[in-house]
Amino acid sequence: MTTLPDSQAPIGRRGLLAALGAAGLSAAASPAPAAARQLPLTAQTTEGPYYLDLALERSDITEGLDGVPLEVRFTVCDAAGRPLPKLRVDLWHCDAQGRYSGFGEQGDDRALSFEGKTFLRGSQRTDREGAVFFRSVYPGWYAGRTTHIHFKVINGARAVLTSQFFLPDALSEFLYTQVSPYQRSRLRDTLNSADGIALKAGATVLGSVREERQRYVATLALVVDPAASPAIDRPPRPGGPPHAGMPPGGMPPDGLRMPRPRSPEGAARIRAIVPPRAEG
Repeated sequence: MTTLPDSQAPIGRRGLLAALGAAGLSAAASPAPAAARQLPLTAQTTEGPYYLDLALERSDITEGLDGVPLEVRFTVCDAAGRPLPKLRVDLWHCDAQGRYSGFGEQGDDRALSFEGKTFLRGSQRTDREGAVFFRSVYPGWYAGRTTHIHFKVINGARAVLTSQFFLPDALSEFLYTQVSPYQRSRLRDTLNSADGIALKAGATVLGSVREERQRYVATLALVVDPAASPAIDRPPRPGGPPHAGMPPGGMPPDGLRMPRPRSPEGAARIRAIVPPRAEG
């Protein structure tokens, strides 16, 4: 994997407001009533069964794993657009082949164990501008889920946000079919447009990804209520009691208890991945 720079400038307030859009910028800067200035809170999603509260404070979470370099940058603010410093942000996701560290029953045949491993997990504290970043690799996929990155924002002992960051289908498709660490014997079975968790969460967890020298950079502005105490949807860990409707071989991924979609192919797959062209 390509070595990444030792330091990276965090996203400032200007970058945060740009990420939230022009509407958020004008609202935060104008003397309009308080109700008009409120930014939409980032959607909560299921924690999934693979979270570990390790408090492993580090920015580089790769542990030498093979994969396409990805830097994940978050900027955390409240609904008025004020940066929130000194909050803990946890991040975790699967490797290029869709496997999580710290758990057994991994891989397509659920025969691999990574218990005791900590790859692709880490925690950081937001700086004075609410910014935090992680050096990682682009995540792979596993059956029943689209490409995603898990994260939490923790204020003291309370998780004020538990959610997932969804990455663009077109980039994921290219990497999974063209780059050797990601290649599999079958196509990814779930796209963003068919993932129940992504659809329910909506636009607040769709950030942006751009190409920089020797890496991709994914950015997402997180808008949280620092006083919130939301209930956390925490599915049982692998090996726990079975649920009705559980697919053969294990628990439903990330608590998604619904039939797995059939993977589109050919022209239908292209239509599902590539945004439609504007009519002239």
